[in-house]
Amino acid sequence: QVQLVESGGGLVQAGGSLRLSCAASGNIFSINTMYWYRQAPGKQRELVAFINRGGSTNYADFVKGRFTISRDNAKNTVYLQMNSLKPEDTAVYYCYVRVLSQDSWGQGTQVTVSS
Repeated sequence: QVQLVESGGGLVQAGGSLRLSCAASGNIFSINTMYWYRQAPGKQRELVAFINRGGSTNYADFVKGRFTISRDNAKNTVYLQMNSLKPEDTAVYYCYVRVLSQDSWGQGTQVTVSS
């Protein structure tokens, strides 16, 4: 099993930046792809970005050019650099991995963007 702990959320003005981190522990050697999701109030959870162990990345259209996902395999940590933030980016951001057919989610970190 894998445990995930996110950090780095907060309140920021529109146009500002935040960097989220997600540290993994437990059965980390089986982790390939690491994901960031988000969930805004009253909305479904949606995929933001993901990165595999080799560093290949993929982004949702609504964050392309603004967010960057990266990972440090030595630290078992994935990051999400968020620039040019918009009020519609306000959500709880979650880290997710799937290992040996088991889903693991972090507790989430709140990101609030004021206009």
